[in-house]
Amino acid sequence: MTIPSTASAKPVIALAMGDPAGVSPELTAKFLDLPEARDDARIVVFGDRRILDGGARDAGITLDIDTVKTPAEALSRPGNVLVDLGNLAPEEVDRGEATPAGGRFATHNFREALLMAHRGEADAVTFTPFNKKAMRYAYEGYDDEIRFVADVTGFRGKVREFNVLPQIWNARVTSHVPLKDVSQHLSVDAILAEMDLTLRCLAESGIENPRILVAGLNPHAGDGGSFGMEEIEIIEPAVAEAKRRGLNVEGPFPSDTVFLRALKEGWHAVLTMYHDQGQIAMKMMGFDKGVTMMGGLPFPLCTPAHGTAYDIAGRGIADVGATREALRLAIRMARQRGRFAQAAE
Repeated sequence: MTIPSTASAKPVIALAMGDPAGVSPELTAKFLDLPEARDDARIVVFGDRRILDGGARDAGITLDIDTVKTPAEALSRPGNVLVDLGNLAPEEVDRGEATPAGGRFATHNFREALLMAHRGEADAVTFTPFNKKAMRYAYEGYDDEIRFVADVTGFRGKVREFNVLPQIWNARVTSHVPLKDVSQHLSVDAILAEMDLTLRCLAESGIENPRILVAGLNPHAGDGGSFGMEEIEIIEPAVAEAKRRGLNVEGPFPSDTVFLRALKEGWHAVLTMYHDQGQIAMKMMGFDKGVTMMGGLPFPLCTPAHGTAYDIAGRGIADVGATREALRLAIRMARQRGRFAQAAE
């Protein structure tokens, strides 16, 4: 059964419960209690009813949600639904610890949510925070969510992580590579590909005429070659070619001021050359609002950018801000993709 994505219908969001030893159960309950989850989307949660109920108790929330056993049953219900996989007993949860049981729970939930979207039954996927150590216990070779999505769905296209705040996006040319290897991964083609994907994802989020500032790699953006040649030999030619193609980009600018310029002048995204070049700025600006979005997939995939917060698990104080922003972005992108699909018909 395929759910049509239309501008007027509520998008179906598949939500995977994350690591049970951290704040994910509490955040899942708080997610379901958000007005956006009740009014603007249909949520299909994958997890265990017992773990969700424990999260609701931690959050001080009484949840009104139906429980079913299969995604097909979930699609026959009008409101938010939990697909109870019965995959973790509460006594198996060791709060504050990464365990094989927790990893099996999270990977199982994530797999089912991804498959629902892959079948065309959900318009977007989101999840509450995972712990990569626990995921590796359950899934050998688990590098990151991008690798897992590819393994589960068979998708082999280009996928990239974006960090998103309400006021600005961050894209990056390289991601999880050692800092000493960044330069060798930079090329004109690689930078152009990231620009193209970034502009497409910005448009899919509802931003009209998106604009990107590009960061340099070296101190002071190389200072005319004094501190490195990557700007002159790679980044500047990429920006020039992008502008020749009609893309709205400028740069490269020194990375210690590029975000200030972007915010002051109203640019929509900053393209950085490596992971921490953008991550530090984004988390300083909005740790409790940051969203990680996987761009390039056939469906939007959004999650809060923070981790499992083992240190506050079970205390009922987890901030739902980033989780809320992840839901809002997933809804916007699902609706926008529906509009694009209708326009192409």
